[in-house]
Amino acid sequence: MACQVILEVRTKEGCFDQVRDWFKGRLPDTREYDGCQSIHLVNNQDDPNSIMIVEQWETRQKYETYLAWRGERGDMDTLGAMLDGEPSIRFFDYMGI
Repeated sequence: MACQVILEVRTKEGCFDQVRDWFKGRLPDTREYDGCQSIHLVNNQDDPNSIMIVEQWETRQKYETYLAWRGERGDMDTLGAMLDGEPSIRFFDYMGI
């Protein structure tokens, strides 16, 4: 069953453009990664430093494998240095309604 992943991050002041460029450079690899069905980034209209990444993966396990790969490459450390706090990751199942 497909898994909806909601990842929310808040950029440090002055780092929004760097974070946007970081994602722009890595999304092609993400979209090609085994199990990724879709990924979209949205920016909060009322809080310009708030970004939500809306992802659909074949399974949670495939997402977790992907996330571990990003961690092994050091990508998450690079991203984390530009964020204000820890990212929030939530997992959802489709209800079929």
